[in-house]
Amino acid sequence: MTARAVVSLRPVRAGDLDYLFALVRDPEARRMAAFTARDPDDRAAFDAHWARLPASPDVNRLVLVDGAPAGHAAVYGPPGEREVTYWIDRAHWGRGVATAALSALLDLVPERPLRARAATDNAASCRVLRKCGFVATGHDRGWAHGRGEEVDEVVFTLR
Repeated sequence: MTARAVVSLRPVRAGDLDYLFALVRDPEARRMAAFTARDPDDRAAFDAHWARLPASPDVNRLVLVDGAPAGHAAVYGPPGEREVTYWIDRAHWGRGVATAALSALLDLVPERPLRARAATDNAASCRVLRKCGFVATGHDRGWAHGRGEEVDEVVFTLR
């Protein structure tokens, strides 16, 4: 991220869904994220998922860089088990956008503890979580649709 870029969040709007659908279909990003939707090309499932969100306690935000869409960040799950997730457009990787977006999301959602998960080999995501105050508190292994195999993951907690 350049010194001049401004990272901000705003609620996701219906008009953002085409962008978000395209974002999660990026094969390289899916592999990096690992834990993704079963079928990234299933627009009906994607739309059904997003149709349920307004009635949920989840917090979903579009990540903007200088006012243009650059990803998505969210807090989801039942009270006491809430997790954060984020997905940054590959064009913005390595520029501090994920760290700035997650920091803004954490300011917006003060409840703690919050958890996060990252594939063990996703060093960039692990680094972002640590920069934002998350601490590794466990390990797990699960099926990663983004890779078509079981993957080791680190479980992080922010207290």
